[in-house]
Amino acid sequence: MRRRVLAALITTALLLAGCSSGGGHDDGRITLRFQSLAWQQQSVEANRELVREWNAGHPDVRVEYVQGSWDSVHDQLLTSFEGGEAPDIIHDASDDLADFAYGGYLADLTDLLPQRLKSDIPRRSWETATFGDGIYGVPFLQEPRVLIANTTWLKKSGVRIPTSERPWSWAEFRQVAKKLSGAGKYGVAWPLKEPVSATLNLSLSAGGQLFHRGADGKVTVRFDTADQTVPRTIHDQATTDRSASPTTLGSGGSDTLPGFFAGKYAMVPLGFSYRQQIVQQAPEGFDWQVLPAPAGAGGLTQGVSPQTLSIAEDSPHKKEAAEFIDFLLQPENMVRLALGDWMLPTGSQALKDPALRTTEHGWATGTALAAHLRPAPAQSVRGYPEWKDKVATPAFQEYYSGAIGLDELRERLEEDGNLVLARYQR
Repeated sequence: MRRRVLAALITTALLLAGCSSGGGHDDGRITLRFQSLAWQQQSVEANRELVREWNAGHPDVRVEYVQGSWDSVHDQLLTSFEGGEAPDIIHDASDDLADFAYGGYLADLTDLLPQRLKSDIPRRSWETATFGDGIYGVPFLQEPRVLIANTTWLKKSGVRIPTSERPWSWAEFRQVAKKLSGAGKYGVAWPLKEPVSATLNLSLSAGGQLFHRGADGKVTVRFDTADQTVPRTIHDQATTDRSASPTTLGSGGSDTLPGFFAGKYAMVPLGFSYRQQIVQQAPEGFDWQVLPAPAGAGGLTQGVSPQTLSIAEDSPHKKEAAEFIDFLLQPENMVRLALGDWMLPTGSQALKDPALRTTEHGWATGTALAAHLRPAPAQSVRGYPEWKDKVATPAFQEYYSGAIGLDELRERLEEDGNLVLARYQR
């Protein structure tokens, strides 16, 4: 009897909790849950401020801010989708959307978004969140990979300083790194704890593609000559030239900053947003600058996976969720989000803002690269997360460390990789 009573009480509590956490209230007010992955203090503050501003002006549609984490977002979303507990508005990255979009977990935004927003964001950015015939996310923030350089070191060496109009080629970059090395110091520190996206996105500058879609719509991996330019440069810098620090190959971007500040490395390839950490952590008097990444046959082209805002297919208030996204991504608000995250907005109007075109902290260098950003090579490839984790990451790590050669790298990426992808394309 006591067990039956307890079970009834638990069931009642769960039902009440379900009602209170849903999208509506007895007074008719709608509540939308917005899961944000903002993590830097400025970014969190910008997102929270915008939510407060929306709530102040929309008493009938309240947005509840929910803090998520980049470290666990994929598994967390998958669990919430399958459990019917997904937030209404979802912050993620475009390279994480494919399986969710094809799995029916995300709403097609094609007819939900206003024309203003559709026309403000370039087609190349929309392509990052388009799967099949539908749009499953609004790309709103993006970051190119750049070189953060010790200005004093470069000036003393006499090397040519690259610009977006005259960048270094990959061959020239290798020679510069060699010239900057010596006496226990390195020309470059590659932080490649997560080597796949960095390698693939930079490889677009050399004409690399890696993933090839056939007439039947199926994708296969082919590691051609153009795909080898960037990996070979990194490998040769680390193992042949000794111009790249071998100890940073397994490090994250933040891990390289103390050594950079201490004068161990002249340059570090990093995402554009790392500038905030540098401004906060660099010792007084440390002179640094932002340089464009090297260019190849593809020019300054880079692959990017923009941050996105999506709507859960199960949300009962898709129209209101789309209206909140439109508010959040008004040009002036998009600028606030970009400044908070130290990234670039995708919106054409926001990119024109003077605050994003100043030379201070390298903003102008970043905005000059915006037109060269393209969808990451793996953007619409089903099974990419598994291919990346189980095949590509260990293969690239072993190649960069010198444990395997180029032939074995190719064999593993192609043969093992295509076996993984085939399971998702039957």
